Amino acid sequence: MEKIDCLIIGSGPAGYTAAIYASRANLSPVLYEGIQPGGQLTTTTEIENFPGFPEGITGSELMEKMRSQAERFGADIRTGIITDVDFSGNVHKVIVDGEQEIEAKCVIISTGASAKYLGLADEQRYMGMGVSACATCDGFFYRRKTVAVVGGGDTACEEAIYLAGLAKKVYLIVRKPSLRASDIMQKRVLETDNIEVLFEHETLGLFGENGVEGARLLKRRGQIDEQEVEIAIDGFFLAIGHHPNSDVFKKFVETDELGYIKTIDGTPKTNIEGVFAAGDVADPHYRQAITAAASGCRAAIEVERYLKTK
Repeated sequence: MEKIDCLIIGSGPAGYTAAIYASRANLSPVLYEGIQPGGQLTTTTEIENFPGFPEGITGSELMEKMRSQAERFGADIRTGIITDVDFSGNVHKVIVDGEQEIEAKCVIISTGASAKYLGLADEQRYMGMGVSACATCDGFFYRRKTVAVVGGGDTACEEAIYLAGLAKKVYLIVRKPSLRASDIMQKRVLETDNIEVLFEHETLGLFGENGVEGARLLKRRGQIDEQEVEIAIDGFFLAIGHHPNSDVFKKFVETDELGYIKTIDGTPKTNIEGVFAAGDVADPHYRQAITAAASGCRAAIEVERYLKTK
């Protein structure tokens, strides 16, 4: 059995930043990259809002730079998935890939959150070519263009309103005959001139040569007036929620009703002493690379302080 001081679970901005700080503090961190090395940003093309890159940078390149920086200071970055944990004792046990057992004095959970998709083949086909799950990240690229947002809750309404400030026109595709968002968000959407709500519409697919050029929709499924329609769009935004990658930890770590890890009093601390959370797995609100990186920094600093007290 391997015994270490600091284990970081998950990569992406939070995990890699935690590894940079923990390495520079001589904590000899071990980081397991998880199922998607580099996290969600590796599915993003151009990033223009991360400080220090005035000309922009691709998500994959940014994550590779963070990874290299962590390795430069001595972080032990490994390929592997944490399949089980036991946080019941003073030492935290994890199982890697169903077989290897590790004991760690401290654990930083930075496993991120996965965007929910409709399950259409076209979503993967056009990923980074018109399909996005983050309006704040990618909306800038659709200034004065026409976009569609899928969803009927508060998140979808917020994304539609945000995009309406950039795009020429925003379609809000809603499967049901009404929005399930809060009254104030519904009011804002319906009062925004360049948002058109398409109630009782479902997305069948997307089309376009070198990127998204339009969407095929089914209107009023199962009704006598059911019909297929097409809309011309330049971008297609998913806003049907995210799923925090916290399932393997839930036996021990407290989460909210959506599965996001709860942290204590604005710190990265969880209900388990010596276990910390950073990045999107504990952030249902912002979900930005810069906020994830900042939380990774905070988690590493807390780990250093915790180990000193022990």
